[in-house]
Amino acid sequence: MKTLFRAFAVSLFATIVAFAQKSPQQPPQHPVQSEKPGGANPTISVDEKPLSSLPYTPSLDLNSMDKTADPCADFYQYSCGGWMKNNPIPADQASWSVYGKLHQDNQRFLWGILDDLSKKTSGRSANQQKIGDMFGSCMDEAAVEKAGAGPLKLQLDAIAALKNKKELAALLGQEHLSTEGSGLLFNFGSDQDFSDSSQVIAFALAGGLGLPDRDYYTKTDAKSQEIRQKYLAHVANMLELVGDKPAVAKNEAQSIMRIETALAKASLTRVERRDPHKLFHKMDRVQLQALTPDFDWNIYLKVAGIPDVQTFNVTQPEFYKEVERQIQTNSLADMKNYLRWHVASANAPFLSSPFVSENFDFYSRTLRGVKQLPPRWKRCVRLVDGLLGEALGQEFVNRAFSEDMKKRTVDMTEQIEQAMQEDIEQLTWMSPETKKQALEKLHSVVNKVGYPDKWRDYSLVTIRRGDFLGDVERSIAFESHRQLNKIGKPLDRGEWGMTPPTVNAYYNPQMNDINFPAGVLEPPLYDIKLDDAPNYGNTGSTIGHELTHGFDDEGRQFDAKGNLRDWWTPQDAENFTKRAQCVVDQYAQYTVIDDIKINSKLTEGEDVADLGGTILAWAAWKAAEQGKQLENRDGFSPDQRFFIGLAQWACENERPENQRVNAITDPHSPGKYRINGVVVNMPEFQQAFSCKAGQPMVKENRCRVW
Repeated sequence: MKTLFRAFAVSLFATIVAFAQKSPQQPPQHPVQSEKPGGANPTISVDEKPLSSLPYTPSLDLNSMDKTADPCADFYQYSCGGWMKNNPIPADQASWSVYGKLHQDNQRFLWGILDDLSKKTSGRSANQQKIGDMFGSCMDEAAVEKAGAGPLKLQLDAIAALKNKKELAALLGQEHLSTEGSGLLFNFGSDQDFSDSSQVIAFALAGGLGLPDRDYYTKTDAKSQEIRQKYLAHVANMLELVGDKPAVAKNEAQSIMRIETALAKASLTRVERRDPHKLFHKMDRVQLQALTPDFDWNIYLKVAGIPDVQTFNVTQPEFYKEVERQIQTNSLADMKNYLRWHVASANAPFLSSPFVSENFDFYSRTLRGVKQLPPRWKRCVRLVDGLLGEALGQEFVNRAFSEDMKKRTVDMTEQIEQAMQEDIEQLTWMSPETKKQALEKLHSVVNKVGYPDKWRDYSLVTIRRGDFLGDVERSIAFESHRQLNKIGKPLDRGEWGMTPPTVNAYYNPQMNDINFPAGVLEPPLYDIKLDDAPNYGNTGSTIGHELTHGFDDEGRQFDAKGNLRDWWTPQDAENFTKRAQCVVDQYAQYTVIDDIKINSKLTEGEDVADLGGTILAWAAWKAAEQGKQLENRDGFSPDQRFFIGLAQWACENERPENQRVNAITDPHSPGKYRINGVVVNMPEFQQAFSCKAGQPMVKENRCRVW
């Protein structure tokens, strides 16, 4: 996934997190942000207004450069130094980037659409009514403030009514349907069978944590201990908001931390979760029940509406054994407190200002250094995009994405796939046997550009103006049921995992498809007004990046049909590992902040894809321009424009707190190294800028996988 948002999971959950400014542990994925602090009524500044059209920024921006820097010493500074100087991080952001600015531009454009639809009382389609009224409910801050904690009453009463721990199954079966990302002990959903990608089965996933990653519970350095103490205070503060006395809430927070720490220690690390074999444990209902004797799966599945499901992928069996231990060893009162905390935390962004502020103060201000809560319009746009994304996306596409833009990017994608075919055919380290399978996989890749061929049907979602939390819960329940109803049925290969306005892209190894939403194909990322050189450097490298993911350390373990199968000869697999290790060793030397180095085993797939994707984009561009007489522009040669275009997608500024979080949780390297780490391995860059041996951007022993 090529992004500067640090997105990892392609899911509804990720969008709820964005609205909430919260980052609890995301479910393990198979190899698949003004207001014064403490306030609740943001004042919209004069430049913060809805957009009727998207602003234009060229994909090669001379003002973003720092021409005083030596491109052979620090190419990132040379290409992005002006951008970093002129684009300080907004108060409501943890980081700021070219991707982030385009994301905000798209948001303001969507704001205009939603604001207009929310004010209409007639002449709207069914989908326009839903997205307009949901936005209107979200923006009605007076109603939300008046409701206070009242919308939580039904959920908290249900927890209070638990008579014994046997009743946990029924409660969670209901809560998991309507409280996405709640962290209630575990996560449950559906996905493709690793061994038969044409079928969808049930997935029992790890979860249950309130901190961003299991390492936050296990690391012993001073900073980690400080964050844990602040987390304890946050949990206690939230419990006070739902009615507990301060001293009681403080004790309850300790028991919650104890439960979460046990769950964290039983969870796989992010690096371990990069191995799909460690996430594939197919079981029947008897085997699943044996992991958790005190949790009745028959009741859970019945309440969830899937009573007949018999086959499960339990991604982390040891985690479920720990769930059983926690149910056995904790009192009913402790389990209730744990559930109350997670329900309150999951719903906090949709409640009155004390909840919103407490949630923001820890998850954004403390963890990521964000100074101000994003204005409400931003949070409401994100929410609608997350819950009714294809309904909103259709409005975006109709206004902002032309058929010509789609055709051009489809053509570029096909050219880069041709470049990869030629690259595979010429590899000296891969045997003919493995090459044949690699080419079969390459030719089976499905290209999804712009938007889905078939739009999602939201007719079953009920949106009532003025019932904000109810709208959220019903929308989440719709999506939960939609996902669970896939179990036992053939796969719909036309489905997308991102909404059309999203500024991101991804590869899905089981779908074996590459996906480029319309939102990531707008200037300055793809610019039909400019020459091809910066477009291939920018969007071309993104296309190549996603394509290469099919052949990285995770993706290569799935075959052309998306099944988890070893199609490599032992010698070819060894050759791949050696070449990838060169990249791992290189990135392990880079410093994120202070003495924290890149966890290059976590970032391996993205680093390999950055390099491979750029090499493919270069080859495709050269093939497309063969025989043409290319001219210098703005004082740069075409080759130089390719590399500057490449670098300028990654321009960013980032808060130190956010850097520390990302060093633990993000599979992407910082932007600087996603550029400098690539060009040092490309002799074409050295030639384009006449760099000499021994200069920082010239590497003696270059890495190359693809």
